[in-house]
Amino acid sequence: MPGKVLIIDDEESIRFSLRGILEDEGLEVSDTDNAEDGLELLGSENPDIIFLDIWLPGMDGLEALERINEEHAHVPVIMISGHGNIETAVTALKNGAFDFIEKPLSLEKVEATSRNALEVARLKQENRELRSRIDGNRTTRLTGESPAIEHLRQVIERVAPTDAWVLITGENGTGKEIVARSVHSQSMRADKPMVAVNCAAIPEELIESELFGHEKGAFTGAESAQVGKFELADQGTLFLDEIGDMSLKTQAKILRILQEQCFERVGGRKTIRVDVRVIAATNKDLQEEIKAGTFREDLYYRLKVFPLEVPPLRERSGDVPLLIDAFTEGLVRRHGFKPLAFDERAMECIKTYEWPGNVRELKNFVERMFIMYAGDTVNAERLPPELRSGNAAVQTGDA
Repeated sequence: MPGKVLIIDDEESIRFSLRGILEDEGLEVSDTDNAEDGLELLGSENPDIIFLDIWLPGMDGLEALERINEEHAHVPVIMISGHGNIETAVTALKNGAFDFIEKPLSLEKVEATSRNALEVARLKQENRELRSRIDGNRTTRLTGESPAIEHLRQVIERVAPTDAWVLITGENGTGKEIVARSVHSQSMRADKPMVAVNCAAIPEELIESELFGHEKGAFTGAESAQVGKFELADQGTLFLDEIGDMSLKTQAKILRILQEQCFERVGGRKTIRVDVRVIAATNKDLQEEIKAGTFREDLYYRLKVFPLEVPPLRERSGDVPLLIDAFTEGLVRRHGFKPLAFDERAMECIKTYEWPGNVRELKNFVERMFIMYAGDTVNAERLPPELRSGNAAVQTGDA
């Protein structure tokens, strides 16, 4: 559990005890006995987590917490106090503290809380880096000028600033995640994390742990506590992709948590409250799934506050050249490829092909052409057979 910790407490014995516990866990520790010096150390030491006493000489811990949240909001703060009560703990947590520990300090509580806080700090850092890369690649933008995309763009602009939950439907590869990120990026939560969960990719036995987190020892292999996706998305957006692939058992638990916005980690007893906006997506017809008994009707209507449908690429073939230009620009920028072009006949073949795999298939096609013909102009003879034969290949089942 590598990382750096800052301890701010006016009791030397507490600083000594905490230092011993945390250094035994392999952490690098700095400490001070007052908030003013602690804030200076925060700027120079760049700790991953902070242990902060509530009762301090001069600036008290709650005031220091407010300053930390203003200037270093990404650093989890664990409040400690020997004079604590429920009201004080609630105030600290409402003001943004990660957790609250009473004195005398419990070894197990310190170890568990510091592990959880470090995990949250690590995941927040990963999330910031990922969001930065996403913004750099402009994947929150919808590419196209077709009436269908213009309409979708306008609807997103209307729903994004609200807190309404959104259900995105569309075929595989149409860009449902890009639509979700577009909603988030234009929302009031844009400066908070958007946490994505692919419900189809997580094994059934692990999905509860993935969504809600777990405590150490909750099950075989749970060697340390883990923060779940719901907790990571607090104050931000939770994107549940491929929601139609979730089991009925998990759907029941998701429904309760979506309604109450609170849950317990697997193997835990502490109730964790969150404030998340939910965006769900599926390529399935959920009403048909309801008829088949594989999807809960109450969950469907809970998610479907505001439906968005992403059109298939065959219904907006006029956007194909714009998408190719966007993919080309990205490949040239990221990989240093020489530019690639398609002659008029080749482009006509590309536009008339029905693209059963939608935008994802088109993107993979462009990358394949770059690998083979970077710096050249691609004519129709160089296209894959299914594109040269146009719609006939799709109609005969050869695509």
